[in-house]
Amino acid sequence: MKHRLSLYRISLCLLPILSWGQSVPDFKELLDSAMARDADLLIQQTENKITDLNQHKLKDVFLPTLEISGQAGYLNASTGLPSSNILTPRDRHNHLNISGFSGVTKAETKMLLYSGGKIKYLNKALEEKKKSEDILLEKTREDIISLLSRAYDQLALLHQSRIVLDESTKRLRANKKTADKALGYGLITPYDHKKIELAQATLNAKVAEYEGKKELLLTQLEVLTGVDKDRLRLITPVLTPVAVMELEKTIDDRAEIQALEHGINAADYKIQAEKTWWIPKVQLMSSLYYIGLYGNRIKTSENIIPAIPPLNYPGRKLDLRPHNLNIFPLFTAGVGFKWEIFDGNEGKHAEELARVNKEMLQARKYDATRKLTLNLANNQSNYDIANAQIALKQKQKEIAHKALIQAEKEFRYGMIKSTQLIEAENDLEMAELDYQNAIFNQRRAAVELMKSTRELDVTKLY
Repeated sequence: MKHRLSLYRISLCLLPILSWGQSVPDFKELLDSAMARDADLLIQQTENKITDLNQHKLKDVFLPTLEISGQAGYLNASTGLPSSNILTPRDRHNHLNISGFSGVTKAETKMLLYSGGKIKYLNKALEEKKKSEDILLEKTREDIISLLSRAYDQLALLHQSRIVLDESTKRLRANKKTADKALGYGLITPYDHKKIELAQATLNAKVAEYEGKKELLLTQLEVLTGVDKDRLRLITPVLTPVAVMELEKTIDDRAEIQALEHGINAADYKIQAEKTWWIPKVQLMSSLYYIGLYGNRIKTSENIIPAIPPLNYPGRKLDLRPHNLNIFPLFTAGVGFKWEIFDGNEGKHAEELARVNKEMLQARKYDATRKLTLNLANNQSNYDIANAQIALKQKQKEIAHKALIQAEKEFRYGMIKSTQLIEAENDLEMAELDYQNAIFNQRRAAVELMKSTRELDVTKLY
């Protein structure tokens, strides 16, 4: 029977390894998956594509454009011819009338040669804006690392807490056996014996609470990374303090400050671009026309050839019915310019607006610098305090461990009651959990300190 039970236990130990051939995901895999799935990062990357499109659009301004247009319709035009004593009497007017169907086709090409420098400055402004957006992407990635690191360390904290609870369970079982014997010998009262049972029930409740917290945390990690829960359950991380050496950078290297710097540079270029409103713009233009008249009639109301009475010649009006008339090619080409001498102060207002935008960015940088300076000092203080807490909790744990050993000996010989033994057990359990919490808090403080100067390094964490 014992042999069968041993085989069963071995199969349970091998089951996680054999099932599905699953590998334990490391932090790098979780981080890569979180980066690929984070909604804020994806939205920011999509929004940044607008700047790329604007850059391409700006570069295409100097490309030639070709426009082809045409129209067809009925034409009826009439005009008066100059009067002549020979051709037309003074009291009569001769009218020329042209009617028929017309068609016009035009191909026109334009190409900007000189924009007054505006396109150059706008392009530089977009380049600075692009740099600012790329830096803000780095900040978003830092936030993802921080969020995932916290969840991962919480999983490690729960794992260490379960180890502490399991050790407490083992000690309580051993002490219960001692209590059972003591009760049989009449060394302790049934009430004292029940205290041991109550402590065991309390410990069982803590284990159940642990399982609930772990399941919730696994769900959070699954949502963040997309990694299946079955693989996440295989993770057994260990909490260790993070050593942060002397910081090499300053708050000027923070993503927020760098992004605002590039934003201010972009505003400078925007001001320069708006200043060019009064500079003439030069453009190359060419056009090609085709004009056609179809089914036409050209006539006059009076004679264009005068009558000759001696020869009995009555005179002739103009009355032509040509099949069609065509004019092609009609080609024009040249260079034109546009010079806005006065634009109703539109250019001046645009320049002033760009200056105000720059002032706003400078004010934001000033405010951010002050806040980040305070943030750095606060994070450095928190990190130093967290390191001191680890040393304190380590000492408390050692003292509680020695106290429990002493209490177990005294309880075994009936020198103390079960309540005192349970208190010693609870003190050690609390001291061990406090020590693990101190390491967790120190790691959080280390992450925030590294973020203070944009020096967050994942390799220092895992």
